[in-house]
Parts: sequence; structure tokens; C-alpha cells
Amino acid sequence: MPILPIDTGRYGTVEMLRIFEEKKRIQYLLDVEAALALAHAEVGNIPKRDAEIIEKMASTEYVKIERIKAIEKDIKHDIASLVRALSEVCGLSGAYVHLGATSYDIVDTANALQIRDALTVIEERLAGFKVILQEKAGQYKETVMTGRTHGQHALPITLGFKFSVWGYEVNRHLKRIAECKKRVLVGKISGAVGSQAGLGENAPEIQELVMKRLNLETAEISTQIVQRDRYAELVCIYAMVASSLENFATEIRELQRPEIAEVFESFEATKQVGSSTMPHKQNPEICERVCGLARIVRSLVLPALEDMVTWHERDLTQSSAERFVLPESSILLDYILKLMCDVVSNLRVDSKRMLANLSLTQGRAMSESVMMALTKKGVNRQEAHEILRQLTIKSTVENKTFKQSLIEDSFVSSRLGAKEIEDALNPKNYLGTAVKQAEKFANST
Repeated sequence: MPILPIDTGRYGTVEMLRIFEEKKRIQYLLDVEAALALAHAEVGNIPKRDAEIIEKMASTEYVKIERIKAIEKDIKHDIASLVRALSEVCGLSGAYVHLGATSYDIVDTANALQIRDALTVIEERLAGFKVILQEKAGQYKETVMTGRTHGQHALPITLGFKFSVWGYEVNRHLKRIAECKKRVLVGKISGAVGSQAGLGENAPEIQELVMKRLNLETAEISTQIVQRDRYAELVCIYAMVASSLENFATEIRELQRPEIAEVFESFEATKQVGSSTMPHKQNPEICERVCGLARIVRSLVLPALEDMVTWHERDLTQSSAERFVLPESSILLDYILKLMCDVVSNLRVDSKRMLANLSLTQGRAMSESVMMALTKKGVNRQEAHEILRQLTIKSTVENKTFKQSLIEDSFVSSRLGAKEIEDALNPKNYLGTAVKQAEKFANST
């Protein structure tokens, strides 16, 4: 019966769950067995007719999960059970199934097929998220808001600029995934310790033919397994993407706080419930879910790294760990990617509140702008900084607007007129290249 939330249907998209369901996994394994038989036939090791029968019968239509499990119950070996089940349905041709191969020739090559399909979904999802961010960057390129450092008001930016920062981060992840494929999407047919002894004199050609048929790269060299630095790299990239998504989700959660109230997750007012006891609650629950599941993805980095360590030419420690690591990391990353696509697509933005929040410091957050205005009048930058630092404190202590404190200060008012002070305090006048940077990302390819 279902136990984990992925199994119960709570987490995961249809596209990704389909790739990792048990029946599909068995089909990947059978695809490798079929490719192996055909390669043997091509180099003349086995009759072509027998290879064609194996290819035809290497399907879950004929090789039943129930039969594989029944055999495994007796012999306690999953791949040997699959080999026997396939051999049974192939009749006399079954004598050539798995010829010269070891279990992890099949498993690791099937892993590559499965990971390739998973990466296709993730890449499409990530590329779609980039497009959403581009649309938002263009839409909100001039929507002024407070930029914050250390949780404090810093300088004005635009919401489009913030989306652009996220978007370029997503773009770097797309590049990382594309670059890692040549190292991750590899298979091998190299036998029990990697020497290819059981495959005969045509072993290299057999390996190449299998990989060509499956459209995979060939491992340069391998032991009984493909070395696990490949999978560790993939899971580390997954964890980085998940961390970015948690970063974006955390920002939305912070900006949704009533004290800030600048952006909000969509909320289905007609029926959605925020709390079982507090009727008023509209929680950023999707972003919180993203943050929680991102932590699970990151936690899978440790076993992925641990799996790089093996005794001699292999041991079985990777096997059990990877049955969790590869499916869970792929399924959860894809799922939280979809969640963030939905969140950002339907994000509610309160631009009026953003402008109101800009005035919370009574203009003090524009002190750098005033400092730069003073330097243009010939004032030493360090001197201007100290004068304005003291004036911000004075403004705070006396509960005066920063503008009033500036006008009342003889040093500042003797160098800047009232309009110059007002212009320097206007957040829209001190956005630098924020709008242009948002436009650049919005129009990028």
C-alpha cells in the first residue's frame, strides 16, 4: 500500500511520476537487454532471428512485473529475475539474453535512459519558468519598490529588476544541466569488473552499438559500474536549482508578511482555507511547501556523494541508496518547479503598497542619492557621507522627515536647492540601470 507522499499522490507531476513508475523502469531495463541482443547479432555473435525475437519480447506487454517478482522471491536478485523472465517468454532464443553482460551494464544504462527523460521534463519546466520571469520582468520593469539588505531598507529598485535577478539565475541552471549531460547520460557494457572479458573480441564494438541504438554516450572506462561522480554532479545541480527555488519562495513569503504586503500568492477566495481555526489567514503555503521540499532535495546530495565511494571495482552500497536518491530528487525538483511556475504566473502585486513602504524611512533610505548630489557640487565624498549619516540619525531621533532635516542643515542647504533636494529624494530618480537591466532580461533569448 502507498506510504510515502509521492506514492499517495500528494507530491509529483504526472509527467515525472510516469518516468519513475515501476513498470516504466522495467521497460528501460528491457530496452537495454534488447539493444544488447541486437548488437551481438550485428557483430555475428548470435543469430539475427534470435535477437529480433528478444527485441520483440523485451516489453512489459510480455514480461510481467508479477513474474519478475515471483522469481526474485526465490533467487533474491532483481536483475537476474528480469533476465529469467525475459528468457522465458523468448523460448529457445532466451539462451542469448544478457549474453556477456553484468547486472549493472543493464542498470546503469537504464539509469541513463531514465535520467535523460527526467532531464527533458526538468529542462522544459525550467525554460518555461524563465519565460514566465521574462514576462514579469517586462511587465514590472518600472514598478518601483524598496531594495533591502540585511532586512533593512537600502535603495530603490524595481520589481522587474528582482525578477531579472531570478531569471538569470535560472538561465545559469539551464546551462549547467545542458553541460552535465555529456557526463551523466552515459551507459556501458563492460562486464563484471569492466574488462569486457565475457563479451569477446568484439566487446568495444558491441558497447558502441548498444549506446548508438539507445542514443547515449559511452563511458570512457568503467568498472562493474559507471562511476558515481556522474550522478553526484547531477544531484548537486538538482540541489542548486532547488535552493534557488527556495530562495525565490522565501522572498515571496517575506514580501507577503502583513508588515510588508507587497506581493502575494494567489488565493482562491471562494473556497480555499488558510487555517483550520483562524478564518482570516491567507498563508503563502505553496511557497512554504517549495521551501520544505527543497530541503529534501538538498538532503539527497549527501548520499549521492557517499555513493562515489565503493570497495574495489564495486560493492552494493550504491544500489539501495540510489533507489531513493534518483527518483526522489527528480520527482521533487520537477514538482517544486511546477509550483513556482504557478506561483509567479499568478502572483498578486500591490504596487501602491510598494510606494507606501518606500516612505517608511521618511526619506532616509535616499541618503546615498543626496550624498551623490553633494559630490557633484564638489563636496568630498567621505565628508558628505558623515554629514548625512548624522542627519539620518537626527531625523530619526527628532521624528522629522529627512527632507526637513536636510533643508534645516546649513551645510546641505547652502549647496543644494529645495528642488535639488526633492529630486534627490525621489526614488524614481535613483534607479540607476535597474529598468534597463530588466528590459535586457525581458528581451533576452
